[in-house]
Amino acid sequence: MSKLASGRDDPRFREINSIQDYMGQDLAGTHGFTRDEAAAGLDPDMVNAQHERLLRDGYLIIEKLISDEVLDTLRSASRPHLQRLGRNSFEGERTQRIYAVPEKLRSADPFIEHPLILAHLDRLLLPNYLLSQCQVINVMGHSPSQPLHIDDGFYPWPRPRPALSAATVFAVDDFTAENGATRAIPGSHRWGEERTPQPEDETVAAVMPAGSCILFLGNLWHGAGENRTDEDRLAITAQYCEPWLRAQENYFLSVSRETAASVSENIRRMLGYSIHPPFAGMSDGMHPKRKLPDIKP
Repeated sequence: MSKLASGRDDPRFREINSIQDYMGQDLAGTHGFTRDEAAAGLDPDMVNAQHERLLRDGYLIIEKLISDEVLDTLRSASRPHLQRLGRNSFEGERTQRIYAVPEKLRSADPFIEHPLILAHLDRLLLPNYLLSQCQVINVMGHSPSQPLHIDDGFYPWPRPRPALSAATVFAVDDFTAENGATRAIPGSHRWGEERTPQPEDETVAAVMPAGSCILFLGNLWHGAGENRTDEDRLAITAQYCEPWLRAQENYFLSVSRETAASVSENIRRMLGYSIHPPFAGMSDGMHPKRKLPDIKP
């Protein structure tokens, strides 16, 4: 039983006199949004110019972000996990996927938190945005194309509207028109509910060398192309969503607390160990990081 006669006797007590005060405060204590220093240190003119193209076209191709060494490490680490084939035609009958990537593949970390990607997400989403899901995807030879789709269409908010999420697809192998490079319809992020892709709509293939990335808005129509070759095409994709939305993968279950404590602060907050003010994401009335071993909010 508390020894305090009133909550006001606690030095942490805060006076709230309006709903604006209430919504603007972090009631779980030190939600502490940590902007990535590397992302913040990038040339703002360069990032802003790229971001204008992203908002105009709905996507952006950025070449050679990841070194060959990092790519080789992910390829090797992924190989033992590439066993599960798609359960339906959307996932792909000849497509292998790895889920729970932050737990299984720490070699994926440089892709999830690349500074340039975070710089764009900082401009696009609210602070403490979440990692909605991350997958390593191997499109096997002679795999049919994936149906065109939008990533945030399952949120019940009719389009046209702002994007509620954004995604990256990093080419671990070269993306070519022949091996099923991601296809997108430029400008389709501005379409309303009544419009869907038609045969006459022109798609652009994200042809790019290994280590490159296509970054796109969650309401852009896109999909994997047909792999007409005999070779597999490996990629890693990450989706990020607003901090007030439910993520697609439940990382509290698929990522252990020990792993959550060992990853970077960027990834830890994206896994949900963060607060969207005033208290969304709290645990037992406190910051969720208090539940992690040897981690202080």
